[in-house]
Amino acid sequence: MNVYILVVDDEPDVEALFRQQFRRDLRAGRFHMEFVLSAPDAIKRAAEVRDPSLILILSDINMPGMSGLDMLPKVRADHPHVPVIMITAYGDVETRRKAIEGGATGLLTKPIDFAQLRQEIDIRLEQAA
Repeated sequence: MNVYILVVDDEPDVEALFRQQFRRDLRAGRFHMEFVLSAPDAIKRAAEVRDPSLILILSDINMPGMSGLDMLPKVRADHPHVPVIMITAYGDVETRRKAIEGGATGLLTKPIDFAQLRQEIDIRLEQAA
């Protein structure tokens, strides 16, 4: 089964960073990572990927136009079983509260702890197997 992780961030260099961090996994075909630059694009792409192959959504919070927090309930309504982890430079209590109340599975702060993210991905891969 092909499994997908959807990464949503308006910074184009995020794709290169993630591809570098997970290059062995991607090369081995453990999962596919897709990247979109906006929340509306994420909503559209998530609708195109059929469950259960979409195993995780990683989304920045602060983006122009629709924020990750605005996107969160829309994605969760269409894909209630797909965990969403929000990513932010501001890991304050209020941001964390809004993310969790909106349905996020977790919150990662920048700079991203890729060892922690790898653990999250491994959990999702085990659940999808």
